Amino acid sequence: MSALFQKILPIFFLFCFAGLQGTAFAQPKLPVYKIKGTVYDSTRTYPLQAVSVMSTSGKGTITDIDGHYLIEATDKDSIWFSYLGKPTMRFPVARMNLSVAFDIALQVNVPELAEVRVKPRNYRQDSIQNRQDYAKVFNYRKPGISPSVNSSGVGFDLDEIINMFRFKRNRSMLSFQRRLISEEQEKFVKHRFSKGLVRRLTQLDGDSLDYFMQLYVPSYIFTLKADDYTYQKYIKDSGERFKKGLLPVPAWRQEEEEER
Repeated sequence: MSALFQKILPIFFLFCFAGLQGTAFAQPKLPVYKIKGTVYDSTRTYPLQAVSVMSTSGKGTITDIDGHYLIEATDKDSIWFSYLGKPTMRFPVARMNLSVAFDIALQVNVPELAEVRVKPRNYRQDSIQNRQDYAKVFNYRKPGISPSVNSSGVGFDLDEIINMFRFKRNRSMLSFQRRLISEEQEKFVKHRFSKGLVRRLTQLDGDSLDYFMQLYVPSYIFTLKADDYTYQKYIKDSGERFKKGLLPVPAWRQEEEEER
């Protein structure tokens, strides 16, 4: 046996003995528990969001919008809560009943906001407001040469003549005007052909109601001209046809074609 090997061998046995001794005396790994619950204000009425939840082992989390939290800890840990820079006392995990949620109420008062009543949207008011907001577009007419009378006599409007040659602007204004009028007509049809009215007259609901309203939506001209009796009769008759698997009758579209 060489001299070098004789020197290394004792060191090798020393490391092996230290490893065996460390394994024999190593502490078992502590079980990790999931602690969850809800943090409320002092009245236990309102959940608190963004409350810090920390453990003595260094783990942490915050409560969500519903005041819920979830944190992992061992039975040797303690957890505590902190809100607006004010920490609570520490709660030992070993003393908790981990079979139920650990809820807590902090000494925080949440100001109660005054009740706000939301009024339902009114089609007529929205339509009038839309007309006012886009009056320039709704009132737009294609420029042309027309005589004007003033104190100096009969003449022509120079601005109108100039606008005749602003082709891009004219096309843009006419396109915008048509789109606004089309949207206004669609809103009017939706106002009369409402889901509540259709549900009441046809007894349809859910997906069937949605599909019926897409398939049997009436034209703007019919919706504009029909009285309540005619309009509701159309909805009732269409509901019966829909239940039988029949397509809409095109007769009610004739008024629209005649209008064109």
